Amino acid sequence: MGEQTLDWVRLQKALSVEAERGYADLVGNQFRFSEFLCLSLGKPPRNIAATDKMQWHDVAQKFANYGHLSSAQRKQLVISTRNFLQQQKAIAETPHTPPQPKTPRTATLSSPKAKTYFKQEISLDQPLSQVIEIGRRSNYLERLGLYTVRDLLFYYPRDHLDYARQVQITHLEAGETVTVIGTVKSCKCFSSPKNKQLTIFELILSDATGRLKLNRFLTGARFSNRGSQERYKSQYPVGSIVAASGLVKQNKYGITLDKPEIEVLDGAGASIESIKIGRLLPVYPLTEGVPADTVRNSVIAALPAAAQLSDPLPRELRNLYGLIKLKNAIACIHYPENNEELAHARRRLVFDEFFYLQLGFLQRRQQLKQNQSSASFTPQGKLIEKFNCILPFVLTNAQQRVIQEIFEDLANADTPMNRLVQGDVGSGKTIVAVYAILAAIQSGYQAALMAPTEVLAEQHYRKLVAWFNLLHLPVELLTGSTKTAKRREIHSQLQNGELPLLVGTHALIQEPVKFNQLGLAVIDEQHRFGVQQRARLLSKGKSPHVLTMTATPIPRTLALTLHGDLDVSQIDELPPGRQKIETMMKQGKDRKKIYDLIRREIAQGRQAYIIFPLVEESEKLDLKAATEEHQRLSEVIFPEFSIALLHGRMSSADKDAALTSFRDNKCQIIVSTTVIEVGVDVPNATVMVIEHAERFGLSQLHQLRGRVGRGESKSYCFLMSSTKNIEARQRLAVLEESQDGFFISEADMRFRGPGAVLGTRQSGLPDFALASLVEDQEVLNLAREAAEKIIAADQLLVNSPSLKQELEIRYRRLMGGDILN
Repeated sequence: MGEQTLDWVRLQKALSVEAERGYADLVGNQFRFSEFLCLSLGKPPRNIAATDKMQWHDVAQKFANYGHLSSAQRKQLVISTRNFLQQQKAIAETPHTPPQPKTPRTATLSSPKAKTYFKQEISLDQPLSQVIEIGRRSNYLERLGLYTVRDLLFYYPRDHLDYARQVQITHLEAGETVTVIGTVKSCKCFSSPKNKQLTIFELILSDATGRLKLNRFLTGARFSNRGSQERYKSQYPVGSIVAASGLVKQNKYGITLDKPEIEVLDGAGASIESIKIGRLLPVYPLTEGVPADTVRNSVIAALPAAAQLSDPLPRELRNLYGLIKLKNAIACIHYPENNEELAHARRRLVFDEFFYLQLGFLQRRQQLKQNQSSASFTPQGKLIEKFNCILPFVLTNAQQRVIQEIFEDLANADTPMNRLVQGDVGSGKTIVAVYAILAAIQSGYQAALMAPTEVLAEQHYRKLVAWFNLLHLPVELLTGSTKTAKRREIHSQLQNGELPLLVGTHALIQEPVKFNQLGLAVIDEQHRFGVQQRARLLSKGKSPHVLTMTATPIPRTLALTLHGDLDVSQIDELPPGRQKIETMMKQGKDRKKIYDLIRREIAQGRQAYIIFPLVEESEKLDLKAATEEHQRLSEVIFPEFSIALLHGRMSSADKDAALTSFRDNKCQIIVSTTVIEVGVDVPNATVMVIEHAERFGLSQLHQLRGRVGRGESKSYCFLMSSTKNIEARQRLAVLEESQDGFFISEADMRFRGPGAVLGTRQSGLPDFALASLVEDQEVLNLAREAAEKIIAADQLLVNSPSLKQELEIRYRRLMGGDILN
């Protein structure tokens, strides 16, 4: 039996006898039944099309695993193989003209095709289990949340391996992904002498420029039997032309390809038919137990249905922004012919992700503006005039501009305000919020200010009490630590309208808290609250005005994807007198000089922070580190000074005592974890030492640095780090060079990604499949512009039903099923 004279009759007879004997894997003169089938099917006839040869090898592989199948599975395999051989015999007996020889050193690439032997029309909403070429493999796809053909088409690759570049052996360079075309000089397949479960496959190729040795390492008993090894060898006969793709690696034996994909070509210059070799190979997000090739083959089977996709995006917009059709983009994102096709496909699909998100934001924004608000505010009045008189400083131009924007929102009784105020550390956001609160109170409404931590809530409360006492206005603080009796008193005063302003933490959204007439909700560091938590606060009133604030400036691209339905104001100017903070990266050897500086500063009546990081899921370790350092600093380094300790596990009373002691300069140094990050305002503090600074994000470091430089004296920030990691040191260098929070946040996003910048993965970021807020800023701006054009012309999308339908699907999917912001 040779490659060109396959004994069809003998094969069918073997299958027939196996069926008659109950699928027992009969033992013949030379081989077991499964070994005979494995070897025979591994040598398909020459005149079988290359597109079908992989199917032969797939069936052969199933017989290599025959011994592990149940009786029912063996029966199914034997029956399907008999049918398969009948079809292939008919194909093989059809006259075939071999391809004309070409140069053996190049090969053309054919488009991937589904390997099917039945004509089947598939539809977009067809279950994957009903697609013949997928069948039972749909069980794997369901683990990825894929159930229909449409699901699979929109399951984008996370990357592509570039095997499209064909390179001669002598030009191979480590680190590149390439394809080599060569002649097989030798082929071996044998069990490892040291491990019988390990099979080594060794192939030596040559071209006009040199030789290349390739290895595959196959583990498991199914490869260790001689039949399987002979089958592997038989696929690559000496003298045949093969294409091999992979990552070029340099090892002690020379240049090779790591885990190569190998295909035998029909002849010199024949086209490459593999879905892997010589092309841009898609790499899909997978879960444990789902084979990569199962997804790739399934996508190929589903690709013909892409032609049925209608394009909701108007042709005018596509032409205006240079976007290809949706069906072309879907086909090319999976299996592009080249990098240019891939770039066009990705740009279109990234545009779609941004476009539908922005369209949803803008439509929601318009809908919010149509909600009737019960709160009609008078921005100007005696209360605000009195506050202007007692204010001990002059507002910056940026503060005045933002206050005016807020007043314009509040004066519009028909539309509740929904505005975000962004400002750098120390830019004066709180005073801006006070003007909004006073506008609510003098108009007869109540206001609430919610902060994410007790430290920050207490800080706001202290500031507001100082100002509100001068205005003879009551204000209360409600946190988880508030005593029961005081809590009841607050609830009562709030409900009967005696209390105009309540400051607090999550305690504000608890069931017993009932406002008499809530007109304004101020939410500080709003990204630290969940969607439902913000919504519960707003439900305490009837469409109250909403002012959200953040001291973590974020880049415009991030703001558009988080707050696309909000009006955004930026306080981009610091009050006069704010000192530039001298920031330096230091190592352990510099510690003595830093301690000497702290002593000099304290001698002049100033104070210092020493901060320790929280390592993820290891709070106990960090707590111990902070506590031990506090003891060491107190007893060994600075025994002459009073040193306070502050961390998140302390009771509210102890935390308040530590902060009060530091504010009143009763202690000169405070050792703290990141609980100090936001809201602590001690103008007398001039030194900030941050240990293990490489463990923090840039935005967080900038926030910590902002605790100093709040007075008139020169301030210092020392970033302690002994890391040798180049990227970590580059990140810290940004802090040395800049004190612009927006610039720092942009750099942080480029280094760590947007989710890390916001400090939490549950930050409300949309779940993009392809789009990157770092790399695709230009496309985001275009998508926003396009969405604005659509909404301006047709707010409810009455004239674009397909666009409206797509929006409903895409927007909810991107926002994780939650469209509140």
